[in-house]
Amino acid sequence: MMGLHSLDGFCNWLGATSTSQTLQTVGWIIPAVQTVHILAVAAVVSSALILDLRLLGLRGIDQPLAAVARRFLPFIWWPLPVLLVSGALLITAEPARSLENPVFILKMGLLLAAASVTLACQLPLRRNPGFWDLSVARKRTARLIAVASMPLWVAVIFAGRWIAYVQGT
Repeated sequence: MMGLHSLDGFCNWLGATSTSQTLQTVGWIIPAVQTVHILAVAAVVSSALILDLRLLGLRGIDQPLAAVARRFLPFIWWPLPVLLVSGALLITAEPARSLENPVFILKMGLLLAAASVTLACQLPLRRNPGFWDLSVARKRTARLIAVASMPLWVAVIFAGRWIAYVQGT
């Protein structure tokens, strides 16, 4: 109960800051930030999908997995700071809407899981570009990574949209 009260206090303080007040009152800022946030999500998820389809052997099989990863992994990792900044601005504009919303916590957990699964694919490729192609067992593991990755990234999107429809505590 003490933690919830402290979170309420923090949300009230953050919502009263001049930055939050500006974000709340200047009509074009939130739509612009949301647009940047959505475009960054699109870059991350579409790049992860392309990599996952290659891991499954459904697309891009004429190219080595390492080449596909080199091409698309930057579009997964570089937009993440953009998502962090734009997400922080959205939280600052309406702190209680996000921070006290259980779906926001779910989204953050899903994001960590999706990023971890993507990293699990990437790290072995850094050491050995042919890592996932060296054995049938590794190819099977790569497919499992893709099967886990795709629904996780989609769930991040759904949770992000769901935040708007669930009231915080």
